[in-house]
Parts: sequence; C-alpha cells; structure tokens
Amino acid sequence: MNVTAHPTGSPHQRLFLLNRARPTAAVVAQIEEFEARWIEPLMARLTETTEPVGSRTEWVARLEELLAQERAGSQAGSYLAEKATREEFARVVREFALDGLTEAQNFFPAIPRLPLRAQMAVMRVLIDEFGCGNQRQAHSQLYLNLLAELGLPQDPDSFLDITGDETFQFLNVFYWLTQRADDIAYFLGALAYLEASIPDAFTVQARACERLGIANGHYYTEHLHIDTFHMQEMQLAIKECETAGGIDPTKVWIGARLLSELIGAAFETAVARAREAA
Repeated sequence: MNVTAHPTGSPHQRLFLLNRARPTAAVVAQIEEFEARWIEPLMARLTETTEPVGSRTEWVARLEELLAQERAGSQAGSYLAEKATREEFARVVREFALDGLTEAQNFFPAIPRLPLRAQMAVMRVLIDEFGCGNQRQAHSQLYLNLLAELGLPQDPDSFLDITGDETFQFLNVFYWLTQRADDIAYFLGALAYLEASIPDAFTVQARACERLGIANGHYYTEHLHIDTFHMQEMQLAIKECETAGGIDPTKVWIGARLLSELIGAAFETAVARAREAA
C-alpha cells in the first residue's frame, strides 16, 4: 500500500496507510500527532465514565453482561440476516474487506510486551488466524474467496477510497493498542472482547450467506467455531499476566468497551450505507 498515493483521503484512511508504512521517525511522528487528536480524547472519555473493576473475576462478569446485551441483536443485524439483498450484503462485505484482507496482522507487536505464558496464549490465536500455516485455511484467504464469489476486487488498494471512517477507526485502533497504548491491558481487553463477541456477531453474516445461497460463507462459519477457543485463550492470557506481575482489570474492561463501541459503529454504519446505496 502506497501512503502517498492517496493524499486526498480521509485522515483515518491516511492513518491506516501510515500504520502500515515503514516506521521512520517522520512516519511515527505523524501517527502520534493524529492519535493525540483521535484516540486520546476517546480513551479519556471511556476512562472517566468507567467504574473501577476490582478483580479479574469482576472483569469476566462485566464482559458477560455486555455480551448478553449485544446478543439481543440490533435492527441492522436482523436486516442483514433476514432481508438484505445480495447487492446490499456485498456492500457490507466490501466495507470490511480491508479488515478481512489484513486480519490479525496488527496484533503481532503486542507479543514482546507480554510475559512468556501470555505470549503463548496469544500466539495460539494468531496461528489459527493464519490457517496454522495452510494458506487455504488462512482467514484472509477465506475472505478472498468470498470477495471473488461476489465479484469484488482482490487487492486491498481497491478498497482504500470506498471504506468508511468508522471502519478505518476499528482497523487503526489495534495499531495503537499493540504499539503505543501505555498499558498492554487495553489490548488484552479489546481482543478478549472481540474474540468473545464474534461467534454471535458472525451468526448474522452466516445466516445471510445461507439465505442468499453464497457458497463461500466459510469465512464466517469458521469464526463461529474457532473464536470460542480464542475467547478461552484470551482469558488465559489475561490470567497469565496477572500471575506474572499483575494486570489492571479496569484497563482490561476499558479496552473491551473501546472495541465494542468502535466495531458496533462500523457495523451499523456499513449496513445503513448499503441500504441507502441500494
């Protein structure tokens, strides 16, 4: 991806490109300047509005409560699962193509920030994301198969100018969480939430694929299976951090709230735009 090829793109698009560029001092300075205006106020608001979490057990309880609330679903999810046309579904797939085609690549910088046993738990998640070394089962390859069936482009650059800022924020936040957040607990909470929420969230897309006769819905059904295991691994990573030297459960919870807010906004906006375009 060429950072200079899209000089008129949105700030969040440019941040995404900078995050994937060679990290020279000039590039990192631009990233930090933008993040100071974007993520720092967002984190300040979440920190101010989050009641302290007293223990890891309490963090798990709060996560379960949040997931139960989200499990009730939304109008956008119901529409996509039960009513969306093939064209509308394709537009939602297109909206998240940059995520699907770069899936988990922005998680790796977190590894050296974790104690060894927590590293192992997160690495087991990452190994699955890349198909355990089998390209045909790599999640990005499964997304490529879906794009091909829907007649959509295969290269990430094709989606840069048609991806919304809400989706770019979801993509960009993991670069901050893994590399520049002052505590890795935020990343652990964010990824733990993501892995725990996807089996319910992707049921929507899986139902849409079945209803619309889309053969390459395996990208979604694979997550229904594997992310139950990933959820357990992330809880283990948090436990291992606690054992190794302590972890702030309030920051873990803030990370979960952060991801819930960003991915929720991205999905709701994607479905709304697909319906408007159709």
